Order: sequence, then C-alpha cells, then structure tokens
Amino acid sequence: MRTDDAGDVISEQGRKYLRLQMAADVGPIRLRNLIEHFGSIEAVLAASRAELERVEGIGPHLSESVFRAGRDEAINGEVERAAACGLRICCTEDPDYPRPLLNISDPPICLYVRGRLEPADSVALAVVGTRRCSHYGREQALRFGELLGGAGFTVVSGLARGIDSHAHRGALSAGGRTLAVLGNGLGSVYPPEHASLAEEIARSGALLSELPVDASPEAKNFPRRNRIIVGLALGVLIVEAGKRSGALITARLAAEYNREGFAVPGRVDQPEHTAGVHGLIRDGHAKLVTCLEDILDELGDVGEIMRRAEAERPGEESAERPRGTAVSVGLSADERTVFDAVTGGVGDLEVLCESTGLAIARIATAVTSLELKGLFRRLPGNRLECRQRHQGG
Repeated sequence: MRTDDAGDVISEQGRKYLRLQMAADVGPIRLRNLIEHFGSIEAVLAASRAELERVEGIGPHLSESVFRAGRDEAINGEVERAAACGLRICCTEDPDYPRPLLNISDPPICLYVRGRLEPADSVALAVVGTRRCSHYGREQALRFGELLGGAGFTVVSGLARGIDSHAHRGALSAGGRTLAVLGNGLGSVYPPEHASLAEEIARSGALLSELPVDASPEAKNFPRRNRIIVGLALGVLIVEAGKRSGALITARLAAEYNREGFAVPGRVDQPEHTAGVHGLIRDGHAKLVTCLEDILDELGDVGEIMRRAEAERPGEESAERPRGTAVSVGLSADERTVFDAVTGGVGDLEVLCESTGLAIARIATAVTSLELKGLFRRLPGNRLECRQRHQGG
C-alpha cells in the first residue's frame, strides 16, 4: 500500500468513519445503530445534538461526542502520523477491508494496516496459545503454522510471546501469508523483541490494529484484539493454554462468532500448559487435531477445495512430501537434506551422518522436526522411514 499522500493513507469515506472511531465511547455497535437510524455515515456526522439524542441508547454525553467528531480536526494529525509510519487506514466501505470481519457483530470501524491485505486472506485460520509455552508447544505452533501456510491458508495470530510468534514463524518458513493483530497502535511493536518478526510479517502479509497509531499496549486492549483475530478466520486452533489463559477467551469468541474450534492435545503431566486445552476438548468446544487433515475435514467445502488445490500443485512444493501425503510443508536446508536421503533409501541414522555430511546433532534436530511434521517415523533398530498419509486416513 502506498502512502505517498493522504489519499493513499485513507479514503475520503474512511475519514468519516475514522472521525467516529476517534470519538469517545463510540464503538462498532453504537455506530451501527446510528447508521441504521440516520441512513448513512454522512447523515450521522451532519446530525444536530438534539437529533442524536433521540437515538435509542444515545444520551447527552454521547450525542456531544458524536457531534464534536464531525467537526474535530484532530483526525488530520492522526492521518499524518499514520503516513509517517507507512500505514494505511481502511474503513468498512473500502474494498480492501477484510470481508470476514463484516460477518461479526462488532467489526472494527477502521483498521490500520502495515503491509498488504489480499482477497485470499479470507481463507485464514487463527493459531493462538499461551505466552509461556513449553518446547512441545513451540514445536506444534511452528508445525501447524508451516502446514497451514504451506497449504495456502493465511495464518492469523497476535504477535505475542510464545505460541503466537511461533505460529507466525511457521507460516513464514513455509512461504505462506500471515496476519498479526496487535493490541497497541502500529506506531510501535509490542513486544519489542518481535520487531524483526513484525518486519517479516509486513513483507509477507500485514500487521493490523484498530487502535490509534501511538496507542500503548494496555491490558484492556487485548480482548478486543482477540475478536479481530477470530473474526478474520474460518476457525481457531488453540496450542497450549492453562486454566486461566487468555487463549480461552479467544476460543469462546470462536463459538460466539460461529467459527470452528480446534485444539492440539498436550502432555497430561503439564497442566499449567494444557489444562485449558484439554478442557475445551473434553467439553466439546474444540475438536482434537493432530494433523492438517483433521482441520480440513471440519471445514467442509473449503477444506475440500484446499485439499484438491494442494494435490494439483506441481513442482518444487510437491517434492517436499512423500507421495500420498495430503499437504506440503516448508523444509529447512538440513531437513531437506535428511528427507532426500531417507526417501532415497538411507534409513539408518549412523549412515545418514556419512551420506549427508551433517553433524549428528544437526541430523537429530532435523529428524525430530520431520517427525513432528508427520513426514518420518522411527522404527526399531534406530532406523527411519517416510510416513504415507493417504486421503482416507
């Protein structure tokens, strides 16, 4: 998105919506009620205080806030700040506003965007979980990020520490698209150690927020951030969550917004990481998933289309999986070297060292990753073989 001048930052229609987003106490639901009452955003901004007060739920305080919004020039400073940060601001009437968000009850009035939104982002899955993840949780977030990104899904998450960041990285490693929804303004990155990751995401997807450019990451922002994550996606995959994890709020929102719920089972001896996830599965709020096919099965026609598209995809990507597997995944250089050796007939771990020239530690890391991706399985006698995952199970 170009930001050469104000017209590239925000449309004229977007300016009208941003005025009301910046007004005190005017949220998406109140704005919807106002537009339904007056018939258009223009009529809302042109209404008098007395006319505004006649709207159900709009008293003297709110009517004053809405009335002033139509005349407040503070919006000019906000647009200039967005331009300085290389952002675009889109409203619900703009063509690049994400269509899935229009199907929730409280879509953001305006979204700040750094990067690029595409129509294909409508086929998205959210991956979220605890900030204090285990090694297993990190591996599963990376694995599913790669699987989803490699299969053509846009991976949506929140750029938070832990599961979120690894899901983003998995999608990027597969060459896929990923969207990060922040609980602060896009004038900065939170947490700050994810600045380089945010740069990668902006190049291969987008950073999103409904908050003013310089808004700080306050606790009250994150539940509202979570609704955008859910609203953008066809479903939500939870990877590790304790009993009080914020990821459980996201799972509940998935049910409220009629999105699919999925959960990766964890270790039963680590309840601090898995009690919340196992509760979702036990109570029927999320389907237990161990591979991408479990997700595709629940997505009906969309899942079938994604499966067929993957099966028909020629060239380099199809070489990254054994024949008969349903999906391709991004492989690191070491993983590809080990994968090629095993598919070529080298199944012994000791022989792998000689044939590949890799140190045993690098081979062990690559083998573990390939096992987690479902491409390898270990046999008695310290041997490996490729796994065949056929469509029918």
